[in-house]
Amino acid sequence: MTAAVLAPPRHISPAKALQHGLSLAWRGILKIRKNPEQLIDVTIQPILFLVMFVYLFGGAISGSTGAYLQNLTPGLLVQNTIMASLSAGVALNTDVSKGVFDRFRSMPIARSAPLVGAVLADVVRYLVAIAVLLVMATIMGFRIHTNPLAVLGAVALMVVAGLCLCWIAVFVGMLVQNPGSVQGIMIAFVFPLTFGSNVFVPSQTMPGWLHAWSDISPVSLLADAMRGLLVGGDVTGPLLGGLAWLAGVVLVFFPLAMRAYRRRVG
Repeated sequence: MTAAVLAPPRHISPAKALQHGLSLAWRGILKIRKNPEQLIDVTIQPILFLVMFVYLFGGAISGSTGAYLQNLTPGLLVQNTIMASLSAGVALNTDVSKGVFDRFRSMPIARSAPLVGAVLADVVRYLVAIAVLLVMATIMGFRIHTNPLAVLGAVALMVVAGLCLCWIAVFVGMLVQNPGSVQGIMIAFVFPLTFGSNVFVPSQTMPGWLHAWSDISPVSLLADAMRGLLVGGDVTGPLLGGLAWLAGVVLVFFPLAMRAYRRRVG
């Protein structure tokens, strides 16, 4: 009786793995182009939030809709980017449920490529969300008071934030059984996180325990950094704090997502 001879594991260099991830990212972008309704959540939702909060609560919170618009828009960019990052987990869960990953397993690509590709494809969604919100806010009266370099920095910060935070959704997407559960779980996580920040109201108006959390919340820190980059003010402190939170999210949830992915697809 002869022992079965196992083929040696295939070694794929980091550069080749990145190339595979970019190829699958292009697949994700093509899916968006063929099904533009996938962008509804990053086009319609930002406009609804902006219009509702500015015209319903602007006068009560800031004394005028114009003043509230200047304070709300940078913070709302943060919330919309977080909401846009949820789609990576939903899309991956859908592909796994439909057996797409069985096809990926038979291909000579890096094991991480499907996850990396889905995450990179979402850059398009972040850019669309940013552009739609800024255009609508400008029509309503929002004005940027900094320079083009600061604006580019704000856009880059939101893209980086989306790429980091989406690993939470990817992790959840690899754990649950259906796409609807991913959306529900992540909404239940994101809404308290964003509304318990200074995006919509000043932290000083909150109860003591919530005020303390809001001051160190990653959403509040990113919102303050965006305000500094777009309308002026302190940038360094909030930016460093926000980047520290983003780095922590990646350090925790990237390995968790990869482990859950390996367990799910084998």
